[in-house]
Amino acid sequence: MGGLIIGLDLNDDYVQISCYDKEKSWTIPAVICRRKEEEIWLTGEEAYAATLLGEGVITDKLLKMVMKDGTSTIGGICYSGSTLLKLFIKKVLDYPKKEFGTSEIEQLVVTLQSIDAKLMDCLMYCADYLEIPRERVHVISHTESFIYYVLSQKKELWTNQVGLFELASDRLCYYEMKVQRGMRRNMVQAEAQNQEEAFNLDILDSPSGSRLADKILCSCGEKLLSRKLFSTVFLTGKGFERQDWAGGFMKLACSRRKVFVETYLFSKGAAFKGQDYLQEGTSYPYIFICEGRLKAEVSLKILRKGKEQQLVIASYGDNWYESRSSLELIVDGQSEIEFIISPLDSRKKKLVRVPLTGFPERPPRTTRVEMNVGFTDETTMMTVIRDKGFGELFPASGAVVRQEVKL
Repeated sequence: MGGLIIGLDLNDDYVQISCYDKEKSWTIPAVICRRKEEEIWLTGEEAYAATLLGEGVITDKLLKMVMKDGTSTIGGICYSGSTLLKLFIKKVLDYPKKEFGTSEIEQLVVTLQSIDAKLMDCLMYCADYLEIPRERVHVISHTESFIYYVLSQKKELWTNQVGLFELASDRLCYYEMKVQRGMRRNMVQAEAQNQEEAFNLDILDSPSGSRLADKILCSCGEKLLSRKLFSTVFLTGKGFERQDWAGGFMKLACSRRKVFVETYLFSKGAAFKGQDYLQEGTSYPYIFICEGRLKAEVSLKILRKGKEQQLVIASYGDNWYESRSSLELIVDGQSEIEFIISPLDSRKKKLVRVPLTGFPERPPRTTRVEMNVGFTDETTMMTVIRDKGFGELFPASGAVVRQEVKL
């Protein structure tokens, strides 16, 4: 038996876990508890039970704690948010490991409601703690998980627009996806919109609250689904675990389109992505345009063997967190490096010049530079350019230029 391919949907309320090609999935409350007398950690319902019995101290909102550099003092020991998140992920990954009798993880894809560099860095440190090689760990947005889930279904379900309503404890989010086939490239675009009409799910406990919730959803459905041709609408989130309260909305959603409820949509989408990493050729030959992916191409004009060429440093649809380039160039009498930024809208194409401030003047073609390029988010590129000199004749000066470039 090979290792596990795990999709993990992580937020401050719960974690959902799905494994590729396995039927069983898990929903675990995102809380961790340490027993008072000994350093034994419990998660989910076990954590709640121990706390109710007075045997442990519970901590929640782990992602928020990481983002705010927060800490929690338990039994006189101060734990950072990142330490607690590491312990939590380690414990919840024991569920599939025990169920399927293996401790090896071939791929772990974590999906988040929204992508943030600080949180992604923390998750990579978690991978180190779990001794999972970083190349096996990836972090993607809910929007990207949605794409992978949909494209893994029968083709007739996504020939036209695809909609998704996520109804969580205090969040109503609408996602929309469309596959576009072009002459040179096929593209899939998806976006998410948090709806202002979100409501607390506690209102579903009363008949009057249920009627109000159904009315709110009907209003959103009419606004979002009208005047567009949809193949399918998916429903996910705790609010859709039962649909008996949403008769009006279900009637609206099911009008001339297929509707499916999938509790584990995001974690399953992440698992499909994990499986795709293990294939020689991708099963998803599309440029993905969504949160977490670049929406512009970055290139340089270079001269190679006497011919002017365009060298692409980052492409449309690249995962910005994983997109990094390092290259060496010889500068031919230039005092700046010129980047070509080409967004999807060709009318917004632009040149961005980074001056080589502090670099020594030298004869043409005697300055070698090392350029490292990375991204802090999907719209911001960071470049670091170092003077490497040119052999013994022109030793490196130590000059460095760091610049942020908006795409």
